[in-house]
Amino acid sequence: MVNQKKPKASKFLTTATRPIPLDRDRSISGLLEKMENAGFGARQLGMSHRIWLEMLDDNSTIFLCGSGNLIPSGMRRLLAYVIKNRFVDVLVLSGKVLFHDIHETLGRRHFHAQPGMIDDELEASEIFRIGDTLANQDEYREADEWIGSVINQLDLSRPYSVREFLHLLGRELAEIAHEDGILTSAFKARVPVFCPDIVGSEMAIGIARSRFEKKTQFFFDMVQDTLDIMTISQRTRSSGIITLGNLASQNLINMTELSGYITRTSARGHKYAISITTDSMPLSIRTPSVRGTHRSLFGKLHKTAKTAFVDCDPSIAIPMLVTSLSQTAAKFMKGRKRPSFSFAGKELGVEVP
Repeated sequence: MVNQKKPKASKFLTTATRPIPLDRDRSISGLLEKMENAGFGARQLGMSHRIWLEMLDDNSTIFLCGSGNLIPSGMRRLLAYVIKNRFVDVLVLSGKVLFHDIHETLGRRHFHAQPGMIDDELEASEIFRIGDTLANQDEYREADEWIGSVINQLDLSRPYSVREFLHLLGRELAEIAHEDGILTSAFKARVPVFCPDIVGSEMAIGIARSRFEKKTQFFFDMVQDTLDIMTISQRTRSSGIITLGNLASQNLINMTELSGYITRTSARGHKYAISITTDSMPLSIRTPSVRGTHRSLFGKLHKTAKTAFVDCDPSIAIPMLVTSLSQTAAKFMKGRKRPSFSFAGKELGVEVP
């Protein structure tokens, strides 16, 4: 039996972790840079900042997927900033996120809940508890009514893709909003918004209310959404994906890998991937490797992909990341060649430089 030569440990043990030092004069970006030299969650959060900058510098098409209670947790202004400044190019968001965005962009608010509040009393007062926040049920119904009022203005002789419908909602909302949210920022920045779960979310209530009260015959052409996202993925030379919240929010992007045979193209895989979630994932999946089960976390990855998994609530990580990007991203944005989209008509026009 031939003894295999044992590889030297020094081949792998090249960069030591460094405890994070206290420096009262450094910025958020400086703190994240130091965190990258640590380990586990600190390192992953620091790496996510650097990877986001590399995506911008590499002219990648950046997909942002989001779900959960991003808006009640106070993330609306930060997400609007990211969209308006084109730190992302395509949005895939849950209906819950978009409904809460409409609610706040209409001038309504979410409120703090207190531990001593009794659920039965809140329910009797028609107040929803969302984690440690509250919402007025009557104000949510106003958002339902507003969605229906937009539908009543549409040409109902044809169906609409969900992406087209959300673009039109953003246009109408931009005319009355005092402060931008996700949909208004996406409309102004010409960023497409997809919502795979719209019929099972709060967004569907306003649509159903319009049908019930006004007898409007409004229909979705959800196949067009599939074709639109396929077109974006097919024409993208380099892509990155950022997932905030539940990992299921990226399923629409992952689907393009399976549908490649239709257009006779093979999925290139993401060159960059960031996940910020509280979803339980074994450490073997979270560790930086593009092989094996790692793709179950990020989707298909390029063999040289750079990834970061931040195991925390997005409401903790997003303020740090976006604040840091506001300090560091400008030099990467000056020469960035980003995809452009045209929204005239039913189909989405896509141009990738």
